[in-house]
Amino acid sequence: MFAVPVVFAKHPAPGPLNAALKSLFLECEKQGKASANPVPLVARNDAVFESRFNLFDWPDAPVQALRTFCWQELYAAIRELNGYDLETLKRLEIANDAWFHITRRGGFFGMHNHAMASWSGVYCVDPGEDDGSYAESGQLTFLHPNPHVSMFMDRAISHLRPPYHYGNRAYSLTAGDLILFPSWLLHEVRPFIGEGTRITVAFNCWFRYRDPGPAALR
Repeated sequence: MFAVPVVFAKHPAPGPLNAALKSLFLECEKQGKASANPVPLVARNDAVFESRFNLFDWPDAPVQALRTFCWQELYAAIRELNGYDLETLKRLEIANDAWFHITRRGGFFGMHNHAMASWSGVYCVDPGEDDGSYAESGQLTFLHPNPHVSMFMDRAISHLRPPYHYGNRAYSLTAGDLILFPSWLLHEVRPFIGEGTRITVAFNCWFRYRDPGPAALR
């Protein structure tokens, strides 16, 4: 009851794609403020670079290949979760924001959700090199959506097994991992304690019918 749908996918051959994406993103970072998000809202520090939100509009082949992979997984999830037939799915027109993060040692991203969207996703280009000193390094952590679950705890409920337990859920991403989740779900990224760069792509999506449909769903 009251389940939250979260989708896990893995790119079938992420090596060449991620190498090309990493090269593009590091070059973009060198442009500084010209390519950075001009109005950052979520708490972070100087060890995180966040790009502008038009990534999936880039014409570069690696970016378009990643976009295709993400959209394939997202549309498949929407079809399954909503019980849509193929014709209904084809009517759904997608709009999006997409961007990338480059995180170096000590970088973190504070708790937030993604307003004005229905689905969000995170794709891992490079997890960085964890040095083993901090078990939660760079973990993408989803907060339990019910803030009242811990109002009273005793032995009858303190050890409930998943999916009924009351804790947060944290994931250490590997190259090629894609996580899709409802945009309202609060999440954060724990400080990255390691070498190299932790590089991820994030996106928000919202939909409407390509042709006239129910007014409340446009």
